[in-house]
Amino acid sequence: MKTIGKDSRVDDPMADRRSGIEEFWRLLKQNRLAMIGLAIFGLFFCIALLGLVLTTGKNPAFDPAMVRLQEKLRPPLSRPNLETLRSEEVPRLGVYLFGTDDLGRDVFARMLQGAWVSLTVGFVAVGISVIIGIFMGGISGYFGQNHTSMDTLIMRFVDIMLCFPSFFLILTVVALLPASMYNIMIVIGLTSWMGTTRFVRAEFLSLREQDFVTAARALGVNHWRIIFRHMIPNAMAPVLVSATIGIATAILTEAGLSFLGFGVPPPHATWGSILSDGKRFIFDAPWLTFLPGFAILIVVLSFNLFGEGLRDILNPKLRERY
Repeated sequence: MKTIGKDSRVDDPMADRRSGIEEFWRLLKQNRLAMIGLAIFGLFFCIALLGLVLTTGKNPAFDPAMVRLQEKLRPPLSRPNLETLRSEEVPRLGVYLFGTDDLGRDVFARMLQGAWVSLTVGFVAVGISVIIGIFMGGISGYFGQNHTSMDTLIMRFVDIMLCFPSFFLILTVVALLPASMYNIMIVIGLTSWMGTTRFVRAEFLSLREQDFVTAARALGVNHWRIIFRHMIPNAMAPVLVSATIGIATAILTEAGLSFLGFGVPPPHATWGSILSDGKRFIFDAPWLTFLPGFAILIVVLSFNLFGEGLRDILNPKLRERY
């Protein structure tokens, strides 16, 4: 009977996966900028969830739509005038943490709600674009060798879409549609899938010549099973990088649309709308401009830093520096 020593390696189907995850985490920890981006993203995610809980419902803890005209343009950390407020109008913290706007609404409550809106728009829009990009790029890359016309048709359509300035295309479509957060997410997703398509196509052109794809074809495996079961998991590295940076782009696009008045409609508060409302009082109430602007800057920068770190880690040529 064979005994297994303490240092013997037991066949475990999850062993390689665990070692891969551990190696990825080790490389990520060595990239300080990526870790900073990941930490800021984690904080932003928690704040967004907190904003969803605290600013929604019949009696929210922080009401971003509560108008207090007698308390308008209060500076940050100022205390409310309790003599002029009803009990339900008193801020929960007992102080206006980020001040108030021109209608006396609590900017802290509006920033909390804006964080959730930005997170939702970013993830949903990128989810739509990634799904379309993987499907289109997978078909183009896999069938391109035998069906040149299909590959040409898809890539020429991608080139046509890239010819249009994306922000102005989104602005035009949004202006024609009813104002809705769902329309914003769908339009951003439907106009930002081209980069993912090109990444996936490039990966598929390389993967379709690999031995495991040849073996699957020899065994008579269905084309769609080869694409979705074998090739897409091996082509996800550039997609993850593109998606991470795409979330930052989607958040920035939504903020720009809201700043111009074409974004998420009231009563939802967004960072772009807070910034737009504050531009009229940039000298009298500069916090209405600086707070949402700084929040957008930090969140977008965090996603970009994390995306660049992923690119370095997942690229074998760039991984050598670690």
